[in-house]
Amino acid sequence: MVTMANTVERVTGALRERVPPLTSIPLPRSVDQRWLGATWPVRELAPAPPGLKPVLGDEGPPVIGHALDFMRFGIEFGLKRHETYGPVSWMGAFGRRIVTLSGPEATQIALVNKDKAFSQEGWKFFIEQFFDRGLMLLDFGEHHLHRRIMQAAFTRQRLTGYVDQMGPALRDGVAAWADRPNPRIYWSLKQLTLDVATRVFMGMRSGDDAAAINRAFVNSVRAGTAIVRFPVPGGRWAAGLHGRKVLERYFSANLPAKRASDGDDLFTALCHATTEDGDRFTDADVVNHMIFLMMAAHDTSTITSAAAVYHLAKNPEWQERARQESLALGADVPDIEALETLETLDLVIKESLRLVAPVPSLARKTVKDTEVLGHFVPEGTLVGVSPTVNHFAPEHWTDPMRFDPDRFSEQRREDKSHRYAWMPFGGGAHKCVGLHFGTFEVKALLHEMLRAYRWSVPEDYTARWDYVSLPVPADGLPIRLTAR
Repeated sequence: MVTMANTVERVTGALRERVPPLTSIPLPRSVDQRWLGATWPVRELAPAPPGLKPVLGDEGPPVIGHALDFMRFGIEFGLKRHETYGPVSWMGAFGRRIVTLSGPEATQIALVNKDKAFSQEGWKFFIEQFFDRGLMLLDFGEHHLHRRIMQAAFTRQRLTGYVDQMGPALRDGVAAWADRPNPRIYWSLKQLTLDVATRVFMGMRSGDDAAAINRAFVNSVRAGTAIVRFPVPGGRWAAGLHGRKVLERYFSANLPAKRASDGDDLFTALCHATTEDGDRFTDADVVNHMIFLMMAAHDTSTITSAAAVYHLAKNPEWQERARQESLALGADVPDIEALETLETLDLVIKESLRLVAPVPSLARKTVKDTEVLGHFVPEGTLVGVSPTVNHFAPEHWTDPMRFDPDRFSEQRREDKSHRYAWMPFGGGAHKCVGLHFGTFEVKALLHEMLRAYRWSVPEDYTARWDYVSLPVPADGLPIRLTAR
């Protein structure tokens, strides 16, 4: 029975890399318009006490609610909900009523969380079984303690060392694409960023099990938004549970050696991390944090680099501008100071993060009655904080649908129009601890691509992003690579 389940998982895992999900299958635009334009009875989430307004919204289609709508339409769906209901609304999805906060003012209230009404419990509904007790799932004092230990792994000194380690791996990995002129570049990027995370965070090279580990991460991430939240063979939930077991076995097997070593990789650092009071991570803590951090370190970097590659393919003038800066650095693998001089790539990466936020929704749960912009949100409510609307709000961005990296230039700085107009790394106490690491990795990767190749997509090609979990190009993003 176990062998049959493993076989089913291998087959479905391979298919997921080659076949887009049902939510991404192209349909006539008229069908999509009818789907997106469907209306449902408007209801109050809960009666509001005097002085506050109720949150309005709708259940959406029976049983599944609006889950498939966001998976298929992503940003377009988020903007439509914001236009219809404003910055505070609710919708039915995954058998629950979920309040959505959109726009800078509403998202700031939840992320700054002054009255501690919003907890990370919202993530547990989606991913606890796959990323149990990862840093993002911890709350308040416990989160502060664990984050303080984590931050020691992302100091300037450590980042300098990480950049020195990742540079040769990225150069070799990018050079290996030379015999593949028409790759589906997303999957190539994903394997490369996993190789880098393995080398930098674990002090190891990817072995023969790299493909299985990568698939385990993919399946664990995508399982959180499964419609059927039960381990049916071949389903996403079952694949995620299997992926979690694979990852636990992998990190647990390597744990004793890391406990005994004095290396400078993150895995070893977590094994030996000690607070002023003598607190240390248990073996289970280390495994949980490594699973979460390895996922975060390579998934978000893959998405950002894929988005940048796509937009540089569609905008060759920006590709050439960035290339000239990279070539000016010479032939050496760049160190951290050299990467910081690549100003065009800074602009391109920031604009790519705006257009394709790697984490399109941040989950929270209210632990007491609260209010957002005058709307009553009761205790125990599942909340989704959405950066997607913020990144396209016309009151904060000029021609927001257009790729325009110069909007981040010192002369314009449209991202400064509001503290939460641009929030690809979240905000508040849970702002991404590895944001600088990720930016350096994406910049170093793009630098190596610019040195080695030119790339393009057909003029009439438009990437379609699959929002089943984190945004992924539905077709793997086929590009044409040409050696320079």
